[in-house]
Amino acid sequence: MSDSDSDAVQCGNIDNGDSLLGLRVASVFVILVCATSGTLFPILAKRSTWLHVPQSVFDFAKYFGSGVIIATAFIHLLSPALEELASECLSPAWQEYPYALALCLLSIFSIFILELVAFRWGTGRLKRLGLGHDAHGHGVGSHAAHGPETPHATGSHEHFDRDDVDAEKQIHGGDGSDQRLYRHDDSEAVAQIIGIAILEFGVLLHSILIGLTLAVDESFKVLFVVIVFHQTFEGLGLGSRLAFIKLPPSYNYVPILSAIIYGLSTPIGIAVGLGIRSTYNPGSTTASIVSGVLDALSAGILMYTGLVELLAHEFLFNKDMVNASNAKLAYALGCMLFGCGIMALLGKWA
Repeated sequence: MSDSDSDAVQCGNIDNGDSLLGLRVASVFVILVCATSGTLFPILAKRSTWLHVPQSVFDFAKYFGSGVIIATAFIHLLSPALEELASECLSPAWQEYPYALALCLLSIFSIFILELVAFRWGTGRLKRLGLGHDAHGHGVGSHAAHGPETPHATGSHEHFDRDDVDAEKQIHGGDGSDQRLYRHDDSEAVAQIIGIAILEFGVLLHSILIGLTLAVDESFKVLFVVIVFHQTFEGLGLGSRLAFIKLPPSYNYVPILSAIIYGLSTPIGIAVGLGIRSTYNPGSTTASIVSGVLDALSAGILMYTGLVELLAHEFLFNKDMVNASNAKLAYALGCMLFGCGIMALLGKWA
């Protein structure tokens, strides 16, 4: 058989057989437990009244998670997208333009415009309610991945938590002022939830795709071990961000629900891959196009989230960090670079 014939076969549907089928089925539950636990731990630990986790641990997880998310965007999403949309199985037209980079760029600007429109709409609504806002996004505009910065880093009228609302109710009684604060509280909550959805959308697409690949990949054992660490670290990064988002009590279920959805994403991908293992080939023309497009779009989402909403807001627009000691700043940067380095290293195998 000639090389061209061999390539043609590899680009079509193939039978992946039943090799290591039992272990592949077990991987559904192993990854489910690891990914969900890694995501839920920071959220539940932050809320726990008996598990006294030092603040330094949360700080480590938060900055470590930022590095993980950024490395995921570049190493685990954009790089595969470039390879998939440059596959020899695709028509020559796909080689004439860097479609993966163009789709990533489209995703970045789409998220930016979406946030800009939401910020302008939210700002207008707050003005009609007679409430202030922060130009750097401590109000509605801060909805992406991290939530508003620490409360004392904002002005006296820029952030209203539940204690502020209760205090205002006692002062104003039932004259309606507290209702304005509740409505402001709800506006911020909706904005925060939109941000969670944006971040999780990019992560979920990637998680489902690697689940599909794991279900049929010939190098299953190595890939399985790497993806367990990959999903656990990525879950830790996501969970550390969800843990610090400030929501009113009526929305407290959102971070936990988000963690559970993330934990289910890769197992669902594996289950689907096992179901179609006799016909699914991740290197086929259709699979390369679908995976490449989704990876490129997801890369743009996580790039924007990681660089703008995490790095910029955490280090440049956070007054606590701007005024922090050199030691604290070095620690935060070190944690972030460590998370980025670990996740980038995992890209060698997955």
